[in-house]
Amino acid sequence: MISIKNLTFAFRKNQLLFDALNLELQTGRIYGLFGLNGAGKTTLLNHISGMLFPKSGSCDILGKASGKRDPDTLRELFVLPEQFDLPPITAKSYVNIHAPFYPRFDSDILNQALNVLLVEQDKNLNELSYGQRKKFLIAFALATNARLLLMDEPTNGLDIPSKSQFRKIMAANDHTDRCVVISTHQVRDLEAMIDHLTVLNEGKIIFHQGIDTIADKLSFEKIADDDNRFVLYSEEIFGGKAAIVPKKPGTKETQIDLELLFNGIIQKGDLINQQFQREQI
Repeated sequence: MISIKNLTFAFRKNQLLFDALNLELQTGRIYGLFGLNGAGKTTLLNHISGMLFPKSGSCDILGKASGKRDPDTLRELFVLPEQFDLPPITAKSYVNIHAPFYPRFDSDILNQALNVLLVEQDKNLNELSYGQRKKFLIAFALATNARLLLMDEPTNGLDIPSKSQFRKIMAANDHTDRCVVISTHQVRDLEAMIDHLTVLNEGKIIFHQGIDTIADKLSFEKIADDDNRFVLYSEEIFGGKAAIVPKKPGTKETQIDLELLFNGIIQKGDLINQQFQREQI
């Protein structure tokens, strides 16, 4: 679906953001693209969507260079940006104008998502709150049935109930023939939603693993201060430590703590990645 090879890019001369970056993303997966603010997440999404162009290397989607903005390719791409404006028209008018561009647009999916997200539909879109406007675009994005869906910080501006509604509609939709990339620094918002974790830090992909593989290689546990096991990463919590330890073969899988894992990757990335580069005995 997405193939990035040796991509090099800089906003300023002699100050590279991406230096020979490589990344392959497949159909049928929901990728969580995590990173600190300024890590390059939005810039990477802009390369995938063809809004930015590499200094060298390539970025292809569906077998074509994203920068060519081929109309047939764009029909299979929808981008939900973090910052956006909507015109002074109703939701119905917006759909009538934009839906024909997407050949598999599904009005039933749109209406179901709008109802679940509790989007007001009796006002012009520009009169809605930021959260309401974002929820409308989320509903529209899912209804396009585009094969590639890029979401940049989709939970920013949503209150706690709305975040729960977002997870609900994402889980309810069939993503078998779709590649979804959700960029965020709010790690906990995507728990139980993604099936692959990609971490970008200082313009480099420092972690890229499936959730099943993570569960097979790492154990997430609360341990006592005097626990003498080898710990990959830990944080102090009440009554002990929240820790990531190597998972022993044959032991029960633990629930993945994405926030703990993300912090561990940022601070102990090499050590954690080593667990995926060796065969367990």
